[in-house]
Parts: sequence; C-alpha cells; structure tokens
Amino acid sequence: MFNSDPFSEASSADRPAPDDRSRRPDSSAEPTGPAEPTGPTKSTRPTEVDPPADVPDEAPEARAHAIAWHAARTAAARAAQPLPSVVRPLGEALGQALAEPLAALTDLPSFDTSAMDGWAVAGPGPWRLVSEDVTPEDTGTRTDAGILAGHAEAAPLSDGDAVRIATGARVPPGATAVLRSEHGKVRGEGRELYASRHITQGQDIRPRGQECRRGDVLLPAGALVTPVVLGLAAAAGYDELTVTSRPRVEVLVLGDELLRAGLPHDGRIRDALGPLLGPWLRALGAEVVATRHVGDDPEALHTAVSASTADVVVTTGGTAAGPVDHVHPTLRRLGAEQLVDGVEVRPGHPMLLARLAPGRYLVGLPGNPLAAVSGLLTLAEPLLRTLSARPAPPPYRARLTEAVQGHPVDTRLIPVVYQHGDRARPLRFHGPAMLRGIAAADALAVVPPGGADQGAEAEILDLPWTADGIGISAGTTTDTGGTP
Repeated sequence: MFNSDPFSEASSADRPAPDDRSRRPDSSAEPTGPAEPTGPTKSTRPTEVDPPADVPDEAPEARAHAIAWHAARTAAARAAQPLPSVVRPLGEALGQALAEPLAALTDLPSFDTSAMDGWAVAGPGPWRLVSEDVTPEDTGTRTDAGILAGHAEAAPLSDGDAVRIATGARVPPGATAVLRSEHGKVRGEGRELYASRHITQGQDIRPRGQECRRGDVLLPAGALVTPVVLGLAAAAGYDELTVTSRPRVEVLVLGDELLRAGLPHDGRIRDALGPLLGPWLRALGAEVVATRHVGDDPEALHTAVSASTADVVVTTGGTAAGPVDHVHPTLRRLGAEQLVDGVEVRPGHPMLLARLAPGRYLVGLPGNPLAAVSGLLTLAEPLLRTLSARPAPPPYRARLTEAVQGHPVDTRLIPVVYQHGDRARPLRFHGPAMLRGIAAADALAVVPPGGADQGAEAEILDLPWTADGIGISAGTTTDTGGTP
C-alpha cells in the first residue's frame, strides 16, 4: 500500500458519514478498524503490493507486454463475436439479449378495455341500468356483478343504457365511456344511474391498440431481457424468445494452499474465489457449467484446460512467473494465441486473455481476491458482453469526496459508495487480497496514473447487482474435482 494513502490510514472518525444515496440498504456497513488481509498469500507466488510512488514496482522486463487498462478492456470486447441465437421459454430468457426485434403479435390492448370499476354507459346520462341477469340466450358475460374481466364480448348497449363493469373487462359495443363507481349514484329503485361529475367521450376506456398495434417493433435486437421485458413479451403474445446464447464458462481455481471448508490452518487458507466467481459470472450473463479445484500440477492444469468444452475457461492464480505459476506454460503447450498478457492496473496487473481455439477463450485472473475482481471487470466482463450480445452500460462519472493516491504508471480501481447522487466516497480495505471494501461498495472508481484530487470526476464501474440486478441466479454451477 502507499503509506500516504488516506484511505488505508484514516480512522473511522475521519471518514464522511454515509448518506441515503447508497443503493445498498445500509451504506454504513463499511468496515472500520485496522486494515487486515483476508489471509496469507502463498509465499512462492509473487504478491501484488502498492509501492511508494517514487519506487518502481517491478523490473522493466516484467512489464514488457502489459497494456493500458482501457486498451485491455477494448481488446477483450473485440476478441469475440456474439454466439448463435437460441429459442428460450420466457422463464429462461432473463438476462440474455434479444437476437431479433421484439414485434407485437397482437394489438395491445387487444380489445376496448375498462380502465376502472364502474358502469359502461352509452350516450349522455342519466342512464337506464340494463338487466344483469344471465338468460339462456346470454353468452354468460353478464352476471349480477356486471361484466367481468376474462369474458367474451357482452351484448351491445343502446343509447341511454348502462351496465356494471369491472376493471380489465371488455367494453360492450355501443359504450361511449366508463363512469367510475365513486362518480355514480343509482336511484329510482335501482334502475337509474346519475353521474356526480361530467364525463367525456371515451373516458376510462383503454381503446384497442392504445399501447401498440400488431407488428409494431417494441424493442430492437440487442435489448437486454429484464423482468419488465418478460412481462411485455408475454402481454404481446410471446411464449418464448429468440435470444443470443449464454456463454458457457468453466472456472478452474488453482492452488494447493486452498481450503474449501473450515478455518485456515497449517499455512493453508480458505478459497474465497470459488464461492465468488460463479455468481459473479452468472450476473455477467454466463452459464457456469462447473467450478473445479486444480492443484499446483502442470499436467493437471493442462488436462483440465484442454478437456474443457466451455466457451470461456476462467482460471485463478498462476498467471505470474513463479515456480508454481503454470498458466503461461500451459497456454504455450496448447498453442493458444495470447491476446492480453498483463494490464497496467492495480490491483490485478498479472491478468491475461488468450484464444484457445476459434470461439474458445481463457481468462487468467490473479489469485488475490480483489485482484481477481479487477480481472473480471477488465477482461471477463467485456468478453462475455460481446459473446452474449449484451448492451454495453452507458459510461458515467462521479466526483470523488476525497483524494486518492495514484500509482505512478498504472490505473487503480478503488471501491466506492455513492453519495448525493453524483458523488462517490472511496472506501478502505482495497488491497489486492482484501474483499472487505468491495463487499460494502456500490461500484469501483477508475483512478488514472498519478491519482485524483478531491472533487475530481472519476469513471465509475457499477457492480453487476447494483447496475441491473439480473442474471445472478441464472444458469447452474457444479463444484467438481480437486481436494479440500
């Protein structure tokens, strides 16, 4: 860490109080107290620490292939083409992108509909209440409660007639308006209806085709299927949608030191990325087919990667040049095309992106938890967005409530919470091995090399669940392989 970074040294009393702008139920959930790592880092793998601003962080040759952060995101987005389209039932299309325009299959509404409970009336009042008794000749559309929703067309009304009607019911032919229940009074032994206020032609009637006509394009191809889109599609007559396929992703969590249960012991630590990556990738539109644990064995890694049939393999750890970092040698053995080999970003600079074969990719994430999250947002998110044809989120910026110390050459990603609409408060606990800060965050702020002053505008990266809240439960994941 930078010793001068105010967010790693400030006490809780020095931090601004949270306000009600945060999208989380309680933005005061930011942890306080000394900055502790989530667990020890494997000693044989290079750790990522922020050096003082005037000291180089690594030998120049180690950065020979690293590219700028924005360039890396652009490269990841351009590395692939959208997957083929598939037809899905409405209940399985959430979070995917429409592969073709959504055109209405019917008028909406498909018939003149009452917008209120009351009386359907014909002509000026007062009106005669027509019989609401069901007769053998009647179609069953009138009961002693009047015309109800879900019934066939009622008998026509003559000028001066009125009949009770429910919200959503089909307006009978001849009706000129609907008089709301609270605006009408029945007199004359229940046979005459009077209005307490003037009503106009067509009042409280939703005319056929008011929202759309059959064939109207409701949404363009590429639109994201949200819960509201599912409702609109159902209303417009759809039982299924043609959407872009969901990318199939396999996660390989690497390392002999990782435990999947219990407390850390004997130099081993809990795996934080196995539980984190599957839900995060599903929130990015992926179908996570498996999460496997692979030890520090080059042959085991080679077998796991070469045997995978997923569109994208995501690995954790092993992306540097230590004695048990086997990702680069594995990619060379497989003849993979290296697309991104290191990114000028903190945390997470040893991340990588490779093309295993046409239409198949590997995203190598660093092993430290927050560094891995940085890799998700830098490489995995743009790649998966392109594969699934999901729309890119509109860029936006927010003003920082405090200054942020910068890295001399790298971009920094700092967890923040929202305040007062267009302001973002940086959080503590943003070391590469820490998750406390981002667990309390709304987003990450992109801090350029050299840092940012208080009040400066920073680019903001929303977290998937704060951006649109969909896709987190989509797809399945299977935890297989490896040892605890």
